[in-house]
Amino acid sequence: MQLLVSPSSIEEAKSSLSADIIDVKKPSEGSLGANFPWIIRGIKEIAGKKPVSAAIGDNEYKPGTAALSAYGAAHAGADYIKVGLMFDGEDRAREVIEAVTTAVKHEFPEKYVVIAAYADFARMGTISPLAIGSLVADAGADVAMIDTGIKDGKSLFEFMDEETLIRFVGQNQDLGLQTALAGSLKFEDLDALKRINPEIIGVRGMVCGGDRSTTVRAELVEKAMLMLR
Repeated sequence: MQLLVSPSSIEEAKSSLSADIIDVKKPSEGSLGANFPWIIRGIKEIAGKKPVSAAIGDNEYKPGTAALSAYGAAHAGADYIKVGLMFDGEDRAREVIEAVTTAVKHEFPEKYVVIAAYADFARMGTISPLAIGSLVADAGADVAMIDTGIKDGKSLFEFMDEETLIRFVGQNQDLGLQTALAGSLKFEDLDALKRINPEIIGVRGMVCGGDRSTTVRAELVEKAMLMLR
């Protein structure tokens, strides 16, 4: 299981370097808020051989906008390009997933496309994470992810129990996909996450001392890594 940490700046990225994956986002613009391309490039330069992920936003149903954003993030140096599906409907989700995957894979087949849906989909009126696996696999994307869309302190586990998440991981494995889990995760959630065993867990608030709007702290990233290992 790999730890993905989400800094919002080059300075924060320097405090995140002990993580497995450095994930560039802009928390002030949402759960999967997109940051500037020059921040992605700058973080890629300091990350060295460590993979860099970039969120491209909590996307409405705008396949062209999502595809262009994904293409830009790939060109800026991201190894993982992550899009959130902030709408409902499997047909519409399929269109966006295919557009994003084509935009990245046509030129960068080695890069990973991450498709995220939200654990709190019922309160947002968006697609269920349990409905996206086959769409992700059919499009040739790589990772199916669950996050929380509304960042009000409620965690992934307040919307989905351990049994449901184990089933999600198993379904993805059967489809040849990796799984990423995120959503206001806490240190006390790590034992459950080890049992669920996704390939990637994503954190920010945990390594900011509990408040995602503050700053990533290197010692908390190191603590999380030690607990996972």
